[in-house]
Amino acid sequence: MAMLAGDRSRDSSGWTVTVYYTAVQSFHSGPPVKVVGCSTMDCTNGTEDLGAYPADFVEAVRDEGTGRTATGRYLNWSYDVGFWLDEAPRDAYGQPLRPFESAAADPIVLSAGTRFTIIDCGREVDGGAVAQAVCTPLRQARWMVTDQFTPGFGGPRHVDVYIGEETGPGFTEGPLYTTLNGATPQFPAP
Repeated sequence: MAMLAGDRSRDSSGWTVTVYYTAVQSFHSGPPVKVVGCSTMDCTNGTEDLGAYPADFVEAVRDEGTGRTATGRYLNWSYDVGFWLDEAPRDAYGQPLRPFESAAADPIVLSAGTRFTIIDCGREVDGGAVAQAVCTPLRQARWMVTDQFTPGFGGPRHVDVYIGEETGPGFTEGPLYTTLNGATPQFPAP
């Protein structure tokens, strides 16, 4: 079983839980942007032409780490690798991301393989209650840290949970694209 860095098991309240997702090219528009990188996964900072994609799609891939292109392949991005094309959205260890299972954290806070559940969703950023339609699927999931934050974007008591592909235009304005403040994860998952 993976261990927590430090002793987080006694007091697990007060966490920030953010969600991340796979962008879908067909829901994006904007001027095309040429992307260079690797045409395969086993490459770093490649210079191959990977095609042109809508600017907001490329931005979402940089923000979220992955996006499904119109051809069905995945454009992945990592700060230490750059862009690459693949057959699946990938975590930091090269494994496929699994909706409502994969999670990301700073490795100094939660080590890879740490399992947890969310037992209290806390509050929305504005202080309001988290809608049941949002909280319920996040609480029912059994998460495992299989991914890492880009250095500088995580921090203590912060975890990111993967919810799968975006479901339509304006996805980031919808209720499931959320940040939970003061959430309570349970380590390890029961």
